[in-house]
Amino acid sequence: MSALHDPRVFFAAERTLLAWTRTSLTLMAFGFVVERFGLFVSMLLAQHNESLQRGLSFWIGLSFILLGSLASVAAVVQYRRVLRTLQPEEVPGGYLIGLGPWINLVVAALGLALTAYLFRGSLL
Repeated sequence: MSALHDPRVFFAAERTLLAWTRTSLTLMAFGFVVERFGLFVSMLLAQHNESLQRGLSFWIGLSFILLGSLASVAAVVQYRRVLRTLQPEEVPGGYLIGLGPWINLVVAALGLALTAYLFRGSLL
């Protein structure tokens, strides 16, 4: 339980949430790049009559995307835990405290959708 009665504690928690949002987006973007680079390399090296094979880069890329989604959800859980410890006077009145977590959950859902899309595309 915080006893500082200072709204800067809340804003520090929100900055941490947004930092994790950036981290999760970076992990997802890196995973997408790894997955697509593996596809590009396999297309360059493939013979004309061979089927396209997905290699290790596909699974590593999907793992990074899933890790980014997981980081986004974990950041929301951690943020909610911190908010429960704050006093009402530490949260500015009229401030939308649910906007940051909502954005993180949308980012996580989009990361899962991207994973499903890439996985489905590999099966075709």
